[in-house]
Amino acid sequence: MQERCGDAVVVVGAVNVDLVVAAARLPGPGETVVGGDLARYGGGKGANAAVAAARAGAPVELVGAVGADAEGTGAVDELCAEGVGTCGVARLDGVPTGVALIVTDDAGENQIAVGAGANARVDADAVRTALDGVLDRAGCVLVSTEIPDDAVVAAVRAAGAAGVACVLNPAPVTGAVLDLLGDAPVLTPNRSELADLHTRAGLPDAADDRARAVALAGRTGAPVVVTLGGDGVLLAHPDGAVREIPAGAAQVRDTTGAGDTFNGVLAAGLAAGRDLSDAAATAVVAASLSVASEGARTGMPRAAEIDAARG
Repeated sequence: MQERCGDAVVVVGAVNVDLVVAAARLPGPGETVVGGDLARYGGGKGANAAVAAARAGAPVELVGAVGADAEGTGAVDELCAEGVGTCGVARLDGVPTGVALIVTDDAGENQIAVGAGANARVDADAVRTALDGVLDRAGCVLVSTEIPDDAVVAAVRAAGAAGVACVLNPAPVTGAVLDLLGDAPVLTPNRSELADLHTRAGLPDAADDRARAVALAGRTGAPVVVTLGGDGVLLAHPDGAVREIPAGAAQVRDTTGAGDTFNGVLAAGLAAGRDLSDAAATAVVAASLSVASEGARTGMPRAAEIDAARG
């Protein structure tokens, strides 16, 4: 891992408003399924991870963008109430705040469609400027890919230049992620993103997740942490060492935001000086706790809950 400069988590990523309908089952192509009432929650992978890190006890700064509209004001107010610093969140005139349309089913699975809005206008120069003001206090920079590629590249490379540990959540896998494989961020793909990265990086055929993760870690020269939902995580190192970290039993109501919880708590652990294995184990516990409530952030646990669940 790179040398730490401080203990804050700096998150660069999307801020959304989540509009959620709970239905008995997810609709198929061209199908209408009638669910319950519409619920509104704060969302966006960047904002969600920032809240998760703050609840885990880390000082947090968020870099991103919202529209200069009521939704954007509400989103920023919610983040401030969680203790997330928002000086790096731009308010853009004439652009709507990002919105995610989510359907959940009785098994806790979901379908999500996102209108990027202001997230598509996150500017690389603005990211660099925002990071200049906070990297001296940062122990980890967490970057997600629901923002433009040049902003993702700017964030990862600014962290590297400052000697700050960087976690890159490739959700979705974009050209920027492929461009950054040589910059050695800690990648946190899920199983499908791992397969996509493995193929698009031109790596040799591999029989399973373990082999793909080892190959990808060898390519980046940095650890790869593969999130496997209820199966926990797979932690692969460039030297070929692999550790499986199982997830405990979970009461699943809504899996929306579980990955964001994992990434935020992982970054909080790294910023606090924990080794990657310990930080990942803590993040698995937090993600398992988060799925018991509806909404991406509602079930995100606080530090005392995570500690109690870890025993």
